[in-house]
Order: sequence, then C-alpha cells, then structure tokens
Amino acid sequence: MPIRNLDKIFSAKSVAILGASQRKLSVGNTVIKNLLGGGYSGQIYPINPRFDQIEGVACHASVADLPSPADLAVICTAAGSVPDVVGRCGEAGIRGLVILSAGFREVGSRGIELEQEILRVKKRYEGMRIIGPNCLGIMSPHSGLNASFASDSPLKGRVAFISQSGALCTAVLDWALEEQIGFSHFVSVGNMLDVGIADLIDYFSMDRWTDSIILYVESITNARQFMSASRAFTRSKPIIAYKAGRFAESALAASSHTGAMMGVDSVYEAAFSRAGIVRVQEMDSLFDCAGLLARQKQPKGPRLAIVTNAGGPGVMATDALLQRQGTLATLSELTMQELNQSLPAAWSHGNPVDILGDAPPQRFGDAVQQVLADKNVDGVLVVLSPQAMTDPTESAKQVIQVAKRSHKPVLTAWMGGARVRAGIDCLNLAGVPSYATPEKAVSAFMYLVQYARNREYLYETPRSIPIRFDIDRDRVQSDFVNLQSEGQQSDGKRTLSEVASKSLLEAYQIPTTKTFVAGSKEDAVDLAEQVGYPVVMKIHSPEITHKSDVGGVMLNLANREEVIEAFGTITTRAKRKCPEARINGVTIQKMYAKPYGRELIVGAKRDPVFGSVLMVGAGGTMAELLQDNAFELPPLSETLARRMLQSLRAWPMLQEFRGKPPVDLDRLVNMLMRISYLVANHPEIAEIDINPLFVTPDDAIALDARIFLDTTPAVTPATAYSHLAIRPYPSEFMKDITLEDGTRMRLRPIKPEDEPLWCNLVASCSPETIQMRFRYMFKATTHEMATRFCFTDYDREIAIVAEIEKEGEPTFVGVGRLIADVDHREAEYAVLVSDLWQGQGLGAILTDYCLDLCDRWNIHQVIAEMSPMNKRMIDIFVHRGFQLDRSVASDVVIAKKKLI
Repeated sequence: MPIRNLDKIFSAKSVAILGASQRKLSVGNTVIKNLLGGGYSGQIYPINPRFDQIEGVACHASVADLPSPADLAVICTAAGSVPDVVGRCGEAGIRGLVILSAGFREVGSRGIELEQEILRVKKRYEGMRIIGPNCLGIMSPHSGLNASFASDSPLKGRVAFISQSGALCTAVLDWALEEQIGFSHFVSVGNMLDVGIADLIDYFSMDRWTDSIILYVESITNARQFMSASRAFTRSKPIIAYKAGRFAESALAASSHTGAMMGVDSVYEAAFSRAGIVRVQEMDSLFDCAGLLARQKQPKGPRLAIVTNAGGPGVMATDALLQRQGTLATLSELTMQELNQSLPAAWSHGNPVDILGDAPPQRFGDAVQQVLADKNVDGVLVVLSPQAMTDPTESAKQVIQVAKRSHKPVLTAWMGGARVRAGIDCLNLAGVPSYATPEKAVSAFMYLVQYARNREYLYETPRSIPIRFDIDRDRVQSDFVNLQSEGQQSDGKRTLSEVASKSLLEAYQIPTTKTFVAGSKEDAVDLAEQVGYPVVMKIHSPEITHKSDVGGVMLNLANREEVIEAFGTITTRAKRKCPEARINGVTIQKMYAKPYGRELIVGAKRDPVFGSVLMVGAGGTMAELLQDNAFELPPLSETLARRMLQSLRAWPMLQEFRGKPPVDLDRLVNMLMRISYLVANHPEIAEIDINPLFVTPDDAIALDARIFLDTTPAVTPATAYSHLAIRPYPSEFMKDITLEDGTRMRLRPIKPEDEPLWCNLVASCSPETIQMRFRYMFKATTHEMATRFCFTDYDREIAIVAEIEKEGEPTFVGVGRLIADVDHREAEYAVLVSDLWQGQGLGAILTDYCLDLCDRWNIHQVIAEMSPMNKRMIDIFVHRGFQLDRSVASDVVIAKKKLI
C-alpha cells in the first residue's frame, strides 16, 4: 500500500469509535473524551447499538449506518470480535484502522490465530492500513487528533515519537507535559500487524510538522525496510533511538569466536550507525537530543571551547568532555591575543576560558564571540554560575545575540535555581539549548558530534578499489551443494573442516595457508617434509571447533621427531578432553612466520534480525578476552572497511608502531571487502570465523578458518539478497553494448565511488542542458550534491550510467535515474546526456533500459517532468507511449506511462 495512505489515520477528517461506551474509564469512553478534549475538529462517530448518544455525541448502531465512510476507525472491542469488526469496516469503505484491543500474539497461540484472521480479512480491502493491535493508540496534536486511551493529550511540537511500549508512552507523555515538550505525532505501534516502524519513518519524512523522530525500540521486525527508511530520513533529519534490552543474551548459541563476541546489542549498534541513527543510552537524553539535533547547526568536529565565570564548573565540563572522547579545543594565538585584550589579566589564559566571577553580561558576549571565530573551535559551551555580581538574564541575552550570528553550535549551562530561571527561559525561547549541568550540556554536544560523524561517514566518497573475481560462480555454488554432506551436522548447521573452509575463501581470492590432512603419524611426517619445515600441526575433528582450548595446536615443529611426538600429544589431549569427539587425525600446514606481523580476527554471523553481520577485531587466542572488535552490515565499501579498522583500540598497532612498519592496509581492506562479497553471494553461510588473520607490511593471510553452513530447508531466500539488511550493488543490471559506430559502452548502476566521474559528466554539460535536467542553475557540483546522486539505496533508487573508455580512463557520457516510491508502484524518471553525445540516440538507449528495469521492479507507472524546450526527450517519450500533460505550469511538461 502506498505510504501516503496513512493520511487516512494521521490526517483523518472523521473518526468512528467501535466499542464506544458510556462506562467511565473504559477504553471506548476514554477515546471519545480524548477526541473531544483534544480539540479535534473532524466528525466523531461513536458506534454502539445500545446507546443514542455518548458524551453528548450522537451514536450509530454500526459503521454501515454512517452518512459517509469514516477515514479512521478506532477499534476497542474484545479481541475475539476484531476480525469481524475489521471486515465490517472494510465493507463500509473505512481504510484507516487503529486497533487498541489486547489479547493477540502476546497471549499465545489463540491470539496469533486471531492476527492471521485479521490479515486475511484486510487483504480483501485494497488500501486498508492498520496500526496495532494491542496499542495505546495514536495522537497528532497539530490536528487535535487523540485516538488513544492515554490520560492526557500532548502539546504541539516538531518531534514524532514512535514507541513499541504502550506503558512507556503514558510515562513519557506525563513527563513531556511537565517539561512542556511537544510532539508532531505520538504513536504506540503495538504488535505491528500491518503498519511498522519503517512505514511510520517513511510517512513522517513527508510530514511538514516533523523535524526529528524519537524511537523507543525493543526489536526490529523488518530490518531491510527499517534500514532503507531510516537511511532516507537521516539524509536531512535526525532519528534518535533508545534500544531496550541492551544486555540480552543472543538467541542462538555461539559456536565460533565470532558468534561468541557478537551479541544482540552490538548488532543494533552497527545497524543504527549504518542508518545514520543517533543512539542514546539514557531515557532522559531522548528529548533533549531530539530537539537539539533538529534545531542546532552541526559541528565539523569534536573540538569544544568552554567559556565560564567559575573555575570549578569549567573543570567539570572538561572532565565530561574527555570522558566522552571529545576534544578540548586549543585556542589559536590570534584568539589568545584578543582574549588578553578584552579580559582581565587574571583570566585563565587557556581553554576553559574563565572570564572570572565578576563578569558583566558584555564580557560573556565578547568572549563567546571571540572563541567562536577561532578555526580550531567546532562548538562553544557557556557555563554560568550565579555569583554575587552575576546577571544571569542579561548574560543570556548577550549569548543569544552572538549565537544567532554563528554557524557553529552554542550550548549553555545556567547552573542554579530561581536566580537563573529567567535567563534559562530567555535561552529556551531563543532556541539556544540550556542544560542544568555542564555534564548534560557536554553530553548533548557529543550527540551533535555523533550525528555529524554518522552523516559524514555515510556520505564520504570511498576510494575505488578494483576487486575482480576470476571465479566460476557455478562451480563455487556446486561446491556449496557438495559440502552440505561434509562436516558435522547439528541443529540445522553444518560445520565445515578447516580444509573445506579455506577452499571457499580461496574461491574469492582470500589468501590462506595450504592445509593437508594426515590420518596417521607416518602421513604427518610425509606431509611435513613435502611442505617443508617448520610446520604447524592441529587436531582434525568435526566436533572440535576451538582447537587451542583442547591443546590441539602445536607450532614450529622443526623435524621428523617433533612431528611424531606432536601427533601423539595432540591426539591424546583431544581424546582426553573431548572423549565423544571423532578424531580424524591432524592437519599439517607450513609455519607462517614473517617479521612485524599482527594477528586479527575476521568473521561473519547471521543475526536473526539484521541478517549477515561482519566483524573484525584483535585476534589470536586472546580475541574473546580482549573484546576489541568492530561490527558492520554488508556490503562493505572501502570507506566502511577502513572505518571498522580505525574504530579498533588496536588501530595504532596496525600503523607504524615502536619501530614496526605499518601493515598493508589496502590489502587488508581488500580482504574485508572480499569477505563481504562472499557473505552477500551465499545465504547458506551462517558463520565465518577466520582466526588468526595474519597481517604484515606486505601480506594478509588466513592461518585458520572455519565456516558454518545453514542446512535448514528455508535457507534459500525467496528474493536475491534477502539475507542482508542492505541491498548490495546490483551487478546483475550491468550490460555491455556496442553502438552503430562501433563504440563499446557499458550500462551499469552508479555507485558512491563514481562521484568524480559523475561530477565530470555534469561539468561536460552546457548551462542549457543543466537547466533542462535539474530545473535550476549552479556553477559547479559539490560533494553534498553528488551524494544525492551517487549514494543510492538500491531498494528504492537506481541510476544507470553510460560508461565508455576515453584515453584509457572510464568516462560517463549519460545517466538515467529511476526513483521509486516505497511500494514500487510508481517511479520518477530523469535522464542527463553530455552535450557531445546528444543527438546520437543515447537518451533513447538509457530510457529503454530503465523502462526494462521498471518491469523487473514491478513498477506500475513511470512519470517524468521536463522543460517544454526539451524537444528530444519529449519525442522519446511520445514514441514510447507516454501521455503528456502540459496543464500543470507553462514551464513544465509531465510525461506518464502505465506499465501494469
């Protein structure tokens, strides 16, 4: 259903209440009172055949008796009656439903059956949307709509609140009223039978009243849709999330180092970061953070300057900043000179800038202005302590004047009670955030930094690292099928041997040490002499995953005698510690010892919510103890892979460190990206554990590896890449063509690495071409502009570039873009062709190929908007059966074509 159909709920012009009641404090009575008390101006229709009126509003026997179909029905009846009630609403033409009734999946199997019955009924009525069941309801204060059984109505504001806990909603609402915090929408989602969190994020992205979203999340049900909606919203507006159950145990037992270190919370952390969501750890930070991120300028970095009239609070702010990994800004020489001229001689002569306890209001304003002008400063915190000579209100006014002129964020902490109250009110009224303590202000500033960093990371142009796979995909897939019968089977998971696991890694050109199986000590000696001493010997058993734990690894075996002795020692230890395990002998591999090497662990695991998740961390036998790791959702770009490494505490050791040269980071990044491809291409992989991955200044090689395959019948996805939360690069849309003049051209989807090529394409176009494509003029492309066109969500948008080779370098000569709505029912199309290539049929080629993609996407209608002067494109659309509409405006032609 198109997401805009949620208007029937949130912008309802009429509301029917099924289960309306005269009984005080009942749900059906409370909903009517809330609608009346909230100032709702639409029609209210209580539905109950036993009453003539409820709360002074005329009552109707059924929805069939209404003078016209209501937009919204609020259902308060018993759970068992709800499917029938939903059917009656559908017959009456009602398409928006909020089901408050409880007694569904939360009570067991009977409740699950009722939900399935509701879904079957819903399918009969196109356009019907349902929030709930088992929810508190919804509130839209700007229209006075309170379709809930909450005890109060929220104030008007610009923050949308979405919660999976109805009980929390009532507590938050009570607190928000006390703190005078308002909302654009307030939604309790309940069991999310139909409308989920992602639907609401998409809907609120188009809502004029919503500047930011707050999420209270207990679990995510449709990760792919959630990630797509969140990434779209956070392009321009912030989402703040509180995740409950941070320390819940993983639902699946960990059978590898990777699994042991990848908990539920770490996966949510990675997902939120990838979606651009700011996560808070305390409930009382939610609303401060939401308002702050929506209203304040984004800092360029974490360098904070502190201006205060008291030394102690300045120290408190500094401690809080450093504790949260912020940076105390180093003031420039110019700023120091200016402060020396304007401040008393006894000022602190550094940051924090202590302007002394006798500071008049003007001194506050001057100091803040001078510090803000410093290029080394990303933001300013002003801390006021009410001393005998302090004027908190006038000081606030001085700070407000400076803050309004600044492009950097200014935060304040007016400490105290009644004396500072008027000053705080002035700050709040002017939109300058004020906090009760320096610590809270610093915490808020770091949330600003986190949001800015998230956006920077999401839209940082990756370097183009060419990764080519000379592999026979059919053969690799055949190997996967053959391996289903190899290894140890347990609970739908098959553990592959080290030899088999390494063979799959090698198919993706991931270097490994060659491993050979020896069933006897004689075989072990023969193999050791073949590979060359020294060698490594490991126990070979399908039941033993962690070989070191059972003493099953021996290194640096230098001769025949040591190999024979090691064989007996290893097998004896394994039998003693794991008497139930099958011992199939040992493996032999060359001892890999290069100077300046470091050990990492790299892995992947399929999370039950977000699908495959990648991990990298400090490796070796101490991996689980150190717990120094980073997580990311595939697919990986060069930027994301490098960010994972940079986030490790071990990152400095990968650089030049105590005389050791740095490791080959490009090779390491390349390997992480290859593992990402491996996981993306093979949904059969439940876990990968590479430990250790040995990295040196000129190499990266997997010394040990174990892969676990999912053997359950449902492992094969219904759609491509459905085991991933983010759609990877659609390489299946690449097509090589040859033009009539012999020019070879590749049509392919654009990717973030293409930003320089896209900018060059735009630069090759005349002002007239740019005007016709973008409908406005600009002097040059910017990174911010390029991210909009090169960083695409392949689930919703695709740009097909026409690429040729010019003087040995790839060159874009045209691009066609499709932007689909959330439900893939309608897509907007636009095309840009370089001036040198216009008139050669390239616009038609791109249009035909994009229309072909619309068929694959199951798009119902394509729409394009162009200038009446663009004769070539108008002809292309006419020849392809588009209908033209010139009635919208004199300078616009709309072309539409129905495909289904």
